[in-house]
Amino acid sequence: MQISIGELSRQTGVKVPTIRYYESVGLMPEPPRTTGSQRRYGEAEVVRLNFIRHSRELGFEVDAIRELLTLNAHPERSCAEVDTIARRHLAEVDRRIEKLEGLRDELSRMIAECGQGRVGECRVIETLSDHGKCADERH
Repeated sequence: MQISIGELSRQTGVKVPTIRYYESVGLMPEPPRTTGSQRRYGEAEVVRLNFIRHSRELGFEVDAIRELLTLNAHPERSCAEVDTIARRHLAEVDRRIEKLEGLRDELSRMIAECGQGRVGECRVIETLSDHGKCADERH
């Protein structure tokens, strides 16, 4: 089975420019081309692109996906390295969640302190105008 880039896009839900980007950064191999210079893909590329898409949906960065793809090419190896990559990503997700929770708390505090009066007296505007008025200045 040889399919066009448009069909690969349709089957995987990945847009054509994104497929080209993945090729340019080495996540997808450069495909063979027809005599008319059209890219042609097979089932292996569909599987690989689905792997990449799902990894991106889970928030893995391009470099981590590259590592995972390299490890995936050696099924006989221990999955300890894969586990390390996933744990590293989980730690980053936890850091982001912590920061988002802080942002939520700060926004909630600003809204709760808003007296619903005039804009000139608005606590939200006041806090946004002066970072020092944040409860937690890391934001």
